[in-house]
Amino acid sequence: MPKTIFVSNRLPVTVTFDHGEISYHESIGGLATGLKGEMDKEGLWFGWSGLSKERVKDRQKEISDKLFHTYHCVPVELFERDVKLYYEGFSNQTIWPLFHYFPALTKFDSKMWIRYKRVNEKFYDTLKPYIEKDSRIWIHDYQLMLLPELIRNDFPHVKIGFFLHIPFPSSEIFRLLIWKHAILKGLLGADLIGFHTYDYVRHFLSSVRRILNIEHNYYKLQYNNRTIEVDAFPMGINYEYFSKAKKLNKHKEPYRIILSVDRLDYTKGILERIRGYQKFLMKYTKYHGHVKLHLIVAPSRQNLPIYDRLSRDIQRLVSEINGQFGTFEWMPIWYLYQSFNQDDLIERYQESDVLLVTPLRDGMNLIAKEYIASRTDRKGMLILSETAGAASELSEAIIVNPNDDNQIAESIKYALEMPVREQMTRNTIMHQRLKRYNVTFWANSFLERLSKTNQHEPTQISMPPLDKSALLDKYQQAKKRLIFLDYDGTLVEFTKNPMQAYPTRVIHRLIKALSIHPKNEVVIISGRDHETLETWLGKLNVNLVGDHGLWYKFAGQDWRQTIIVKSDWIATIKKVLERYVDQMPGSFIEEKTNSLALHYRNAEPEMVALKMSEIKDALYSIKGTNPIAIQSGNMVLEVKDQRVNKGIATRLFDVSQYDFVFAAGDDTTDEDMFTALPNAHKIKVGFGETEATVRVDSPGQLRALLSDFIKIDKGEQS
Repeated sequence: MPKTIFVSNRLPVTVTFDHGEISYHESIGGLATGLKGEMDKEGLWFGWSGLSKERVKDRQKEISDKLFHTYHCVPVELFERDVKLYYEGFSNQTIWPLFHYFPALTKFDSKMWIRYKRVNEKFYDTLKPYIEKDSRIWIHDYQLMLLPELIRNDFPHVKIGFFLHIPFPSSEIFRLLIWKHAILKGLLGADLIGFHTYDYVRHFLSSVRRILNIEHNYYKLQYNNRTIEVDAFPMGINYEYFSKAKKLNKHKEPYRIILSVDRLDYTKGILERIRGYQKFLMKYTKYHGHVKLHLIVAPSRQNLPIYDRLSRDIQRLVSEINGQFGTFEWMPIWYLYQSFNQDDLIERYQESDVLLVTPLRDGMNLIAKEYIASRTDRKGMLILSETAGAASELSEAIIVNPNDDNQIAESIKYALEMPVREQMTRNTIMHQRLKRYNVTFWANSFLERLSKTNQHEPTQISMPPLDKSALLDKYQQAKKRLIFLDYDGTLVEFTKNPMQAYPTRVIHRLIKALSIHPKNEVVIISGRDHETLETWLGKLNVNLVGDHGLWYKFAGQDWRQTIIVKSDWIATIKKVLERYVDQMPGSFIEEKTNSLALHYRNAEPEMVALKMSEIKDALYSIKGTNPIAIQSGNMVLEVKDQRVNKGIATRLFDVSQYDFVFAAGDDTTDEDMFTALPNAHKIKVGFGETEATVRVDSPGQLRALLSDFIKIDKGEQS
């Protein structure tokens, strides 16, 4: 079985089927080149062959066998409707425009989303039989953003990497996506998530924080009992291939050549670039008859209306400029709407004086790097958009705003008039960088980092996984059981507004079913105020503990206090908290009987990060001799009497009378309960340092375990 598995939308082999003849052509693209070393070892590549299932019909096995045995590839079989809705639809009409900052062009279609999910599942079903516990899986690009989670659900310990080859947008743009939660959770199935630049890393982490409320620490996220690393890995090119290309015996050209090479796409800024050249011709008439723009546009996605319109707009603008400035002897733009092979492009690179690369937004843009590498004479000048990922590496180029036609015009003049010595100085620096950080370095860096992820996770080493069968067996054998359950984050998921976390019918039935068995004593122990607990759960046959242990109520009895506390400090503390609530929109104060809670789940994360230490300093400065504790919880800061905690509430019950004691909680406030119950079965819900003995990932998993308890109870009663 393969040690390293690569997954991308398309295989690195192009398969064609014409007149009954099947042919295979290996890609010479950057990704295939960078991963070739691993493929030659023990690698296997999964992806679509480019031929729909309807097209190949009964030849599928022949194609699959050839791809596997000759090219180490496994094709994922897709129908024409899959391609239309998943690839042409959701991938290229939803994700592509939105991630490139074109929300107005973004299409939100539930049919396309459903097909996108199904195709991600098809990819998983295809590669699942090949996965082993020591496999490394590297998933590529925006078409497969749900795949990491699908793999993780069945293979929790496999190394999974994901690399996004397009930009990741700012959180303000990303949050427009209807299915943003599913996309983020899909990506967080990976151990290592890579982007081209740190801008994209920052945008991704901001989206995770704002949408999923997951903070990062030095580019590491804690999610579902795992550490996920996020970092920038700028993709390189096959420098040796371009730098060793055959040198031209250049004959003297009558024109200075300005080159533009792109595939047809509205993100590439082709129209804006042409208008910049038009402005150059208008301002600097001395260059008429002496320069020429070689505009090469490779056809792409021609069946989508927006691309067809763009193609016609380019033709019209080119005709307009050639008509405006051209003569019988000179045509200012030489326009080719066709694809070129790599060798032909290298020839164009070598003969041009200036390369214009001005996308409106681009993940990296390898053409800029190819141009530099191909110019072994160290001449020529690159004009590069500041919104291309490559700009962060190629700062010696002339950097421009792609929307500023005047700046593009001035940059063309600057590039054409730049002294040769300055050109060579700039280009030499970029050559050295591209040679060091080539595509092989990029691939090796990512895979080496992936291999080292989660090697020293203390929680995974010190805390064994939940042995459900053993726990259920002990539950069944017990004669008397005591069950402590926290509420928020343990029995129910967190909500944006704490009052929206009221118990549903499902929660009511679960607690009721658990508490009516004669062997069971159930305690709901919460930080909620006791009035709310009474309203929500007071009619059930359960013991209730509220306000972190200050108030308690045995089933069927009245509420009492565990200790007598003073509350003369509350007014002063509340004034301080109110001042900061005014500065953090979305935050609010919850006033309980003898405590205050500052909730900030809905506040701006950056603002909270800036203000939280200041808030704590202010609280500690006025604490004085008041017996209060300042305690951080899950998106909440609580101020309460320091003598009150969930640990003291457990003393209300004589634990020695029970032969099965169970406790579940999710927050730092539950650690006092865990500490006070040394011999209990203690379950931590979610991530974090804990005194619990085992861990589950979510309230849903805990509810499933409690449901298993109830099934045992029903079996005993039947």
